[in-house]
Amino acid sequence: MSETALPKDDARSVLDAPVEAPVETAPPAAVQRPGNGLAIVALLLGAAGVAVGGWGVWQVRHLQAYNQQQLAQVQALNDQAQNLKLNEQRISARLEQLPAVDELEARARLVTQLQGDQQRLNQRLETVLGASRKDWRLAEAEHLLRLASLRLSALQDISSAQALVQGADEILRDQNDPGSFAAREQVAKTLVALRSTEQPDRTGLFLRLGALRDQVIDLTELAPEYKDRGDSLLGLTADGDGASRWAQWWDQISRYIRIDFNADKNVRPLLAGQSLSQVRLALSLALEQAQWAALNGQAAVYTQSLAEARDVLTGNFNPDNPQSKVMLEQVGELSKQRVTVVTPDLTGTLSAVQGYLERRNVNAEDSIKPMAKPAADTVQEATP
Repeated sequence: MSETALPKDDARSVLDAPVEAPVETAPPAAVQRPGNGLAIVALLLGAAGVAVGGWGVWQVRHLQAYNQQQLAQVQALNDQAQNLKLNEQRISARLEQLPAVDELEARARLVTQLQGDQQRLNQRLETVLGASRKDWRLAEAEHLLRLASLRLSALQDISSAQALVQGADEILRDQNDPGSFAAREQVAKTLVALRSTEQPDRTGLFLRLGALRDQVIDLTELAPEYKDRGDSLLGLTADGDGASRWAQWWDQISRYIRIDFNADKNVRPLLAGQSLSQVRLALSLALEQAQWAALNGQAAVYTQSLAEARDVLTGNFNPDNPQSKVMLEQVGELSKQRVTVVTPDLTGTLSAVQGYLERRNVNAEDSIKPMAKPAADTVQEATP
């Protein structure tokens, strides 16, 4: 037991004594801090709400601007669709002026025939590899004549056909066979006919028409200009020492009044802006169509296109305009050029060469049979 321990009686008295209620004390100043924290949190929440509201307003404005941009793009797409529709109509109009389907099918058949002839040539080359060189050269001559016939019928190419027929004639000449006289005679006639046929310069016509198309952009309308060619009619009324008042007055009036002795002449309005662009486009399309006709040998389309170009020049431009005058002269000169030619027929020549080949093959077979007979007889004699 320590010295501070109480005696038992004192301890019991202490336990029996009534317990006094605790005295309430004022809370410390730190109890008020949660209120300040709530205010700060409320302020932060308010600031966050304002920020969210501002962000929402910004998003709405951004969406409005985006919608306006989309509307502008839709309008631009609509304009492009209209332009495409107009271009489609122009292309459809130009397609209607192109050759008919029958003609295109005929050319396709000619190309198919050329491909078939090439395939047959390949097959024939495979079969004659074991034959003699002369037979192979004769087959080449026949093929050259076929190619020449196709070049004349499909493309009207006189130069290429002449070179092909010349090659076939050289092959027949190298054979040195009297039996080829009839075939060589037909080939010679064909060469004379080809050499006497003039080849139209389609490439040159195409290039010249292209040069005219390039000049259409610079083609402008010439405005009428009044040129004073001397004094007025009453200038002769002046006295010898000086002009009279009447002459001076007439000089002033003549600046505002003109007398035209060709009043019945047709006066064309001046072209400018969109009208001039449309006339240039029509002239350019007519020249472009003439280019196509020159390359493909379409005489009717070529003549019609140049006539349309001439009508555009004479109907919309002054004859005094040097640009339109020179272009009109060139169009008239080009319209006199030929784009088609009557080609000679190579059917007789090809038939003559084929007949020569058949006779040669028959003679070769006849010469082989007598040689094969003795061989067969010897085989029969050898067998008992």
